Order: sequence, then C-alpha cells, then structure tokens
Amino acid sequence: MIELDPIAVVRNSRKTVEDDQWGEVVSTIELLPPLTAEALTGIESFSHLEVIYYFDRVQTAKIETGARHPRNNPDWPLVGILAQRGKNRPNQIGVTICKLLEHNGSSITVKGLDAVDGTPILDIKPVMKEFLPKEDIRQPDWVGELMQNYW
Repeated sequence: MIELDPIAVVRNSRKTVEDDQWGEVVSTIELLPPLTAEALTGIESFSHLEVIYYFDRVQTAKIETGARHPRNNPDWPLVGILAQRGKNRPNQIGVTICKLLEHNGSSITVKGLDAVDGTPILDIKPVMKEFLPKEDIRQPDWVGELMQNYW
C-alpha cells in the first residue's frame, strides 16, 4: 500500500475536465501544510516545472487497465493505457511540464498546466535540461493529430 498526501492544490478558471485548449491556462499552485514557503526557495531560478498531480475527478468505474482507442476515437489505433497519456490511468497520476510565471511566498503561478481547479498536486520538480532526452523523440502519427488542439 502506498499512501500519498497532496503537497499543494491547483487554482484556475478551468472547472470541468476537458481534453483541449490548455496552452493559455494560467494556474496558481498553493502549497498545503505542513509545507511552507521555504519549500519553494530558489524555484524562480527555473523557467519550467514538472508538476505531478492526481486525477481526482476520474470515476473508478472508468479506469482503464488494458487497451483502448485514445479518446475513444475508433479512427485511432487500439493501444494500451500505458502507451498513451489518457486520464483514466490505473493510478490516476498526471504529469505536465509547464512554464513558471511567478513565485510568491507559498504559491507559484504557471502556464500550460492541464489540471482543473482544485486538483491535488503530489510533487513539483524543476525541469533541468540534463534530464530531458538527448535523442530525437519518436512517436506514432496519431499522436500529432490527437494533440493538435491540446495546447
């Protein structure tokens, strides 16, 4: 058994779960006790953050463990849930790299976080180039079509 407590919460204008148009969304991430502003010391030195969060609005009955068509679109291939980034994942964990706009005490403001208002944050990590792939990224053609309006 693994138990995680949220370290922060998302505040933004997106109240409902939607699949597209996340690129211009500005969110504030507010730390929760026992974390204090000290936990964010120096974060403003980074341009981007990797935010790990919990898909708390996914209904248990909708969790996928096998293969499905991404976004349930039959025009896209049947692929395993671990071979796509859908929200109905077995552990309901989301990960996004977003732009850091501001650090103010125990909160940060970011752009491009694809999490709705009230989403629990599990972790925040600075993006460091040394952790990004040095090789070219390879992906199937359907991903470009799926992501066309995402950001």
